[in-house]
Amino acid sequence: MLRSVDIVEKTNPDIIDINFGCPVKKVVCKGAGAGILKDIDKMEMLTREMAKRTKLPITVKTRLGWDEKTIKIVEVAERIQDAGAKAITIHGRTRAQMYKGNADWSLISEVKNNQRMKIPVFGNGDVNSPEKAVEMRDKYGLDGAMIGRASIGNPWFFNQVKQYFKTGEHMPLPSIIERIKMAEKHLQMAIDWKGEKLGVLETRRHYSNYFRGIPDFKKYRTIMVTTDHSHELFALFNDLKKEFSPHPVFS
Repeated sequence: MLRSVDIVEKTNPDIIDINFGCPVKKVVCKGAGAGILKDIDKMEMLTREMAKRTKLPITVKTRLGWDEKTIKIVEVAERIQDAGAKAITIHGRTRAQMYKGNADWSLISEVKNNQRMKIPVFGNGDVNSPEKAVEMRDKYGLDGAMIGRASIGNPWFFNQVKQYFKTGEHMPLPSIIERIKMAEKHLQMAIDWKGEKLGVLETRRHYSNYFRGIPDFKKYRTIMVTTDHSHELFALFNDLKKEFSPHPVFS
C-alpha cells in the first residue's frame, strides 16, 4: 500500500482515499477491503503509515464492523483520526450484511456526535434519492454523503442531489437521447482507459440503469450486454438516436 501511494501521487489527485469497506469475497479473502475489519490494529497502522508517506490528505472509507458482534465504529473512527486521516466515510452496514437490510445511519451519527471527532464524517449506504442525501445531512448531522450504487448508469444523480440541496427542487429527468449519448460517451471513455475488450465488458452492467423505464427496450439491451465489439455498440447507439429522437422523458 505504501508503494501505491507513490504511484497515485504521480497523477496529482486531491486526496488519497483508502477503501477499508469493500465487502466482495475475492477482496476480503485477501485481508483487503472490509477484510481489514478483522484486524483494527493493522487498519490503524496502514492509515498512519500512508499518512506519513504523503503530503496529500489521506481519507478512509469503512463499514460499521465485520459483523454485528464486532461493531465498534466509534472507537475505530477515533483511531483512524488519530492515525492521521483527514476525513472518514462510513457505510452503515457490516461486512456480513453486504448490501442486505437497511444502512444504520444512527450509528454513523454517533461517530459524528462523538466530541473526540474533529474530522469530517460522511455517510454512505442507501443514498438513492436527493431526499435521502438531505436526510443524511439534516437528520443525522453528517458532513456529507458518499454516493455509490445509485450512480451506476445514472451519472446525473450527483447533479440531481446538488440541485436539491440548493433549491429543494428536482432537476428534469434526462431524455432518452441524453441517456444514449451518455452511454456512448461512457463506452468511449472506458475503451480509451482500459482498451476495447475491458471497456466493452465493464460498461455492460450500466446499461440496464441507463435505459430503465423505456418501453420495449429489452431487445436493444440484450445486444448491449452480449456483444463483444464496440463498433456494434456505437452503430446501435446511432440507430437508437434516430429511432427515439421524437420521444419524451421516461422515469
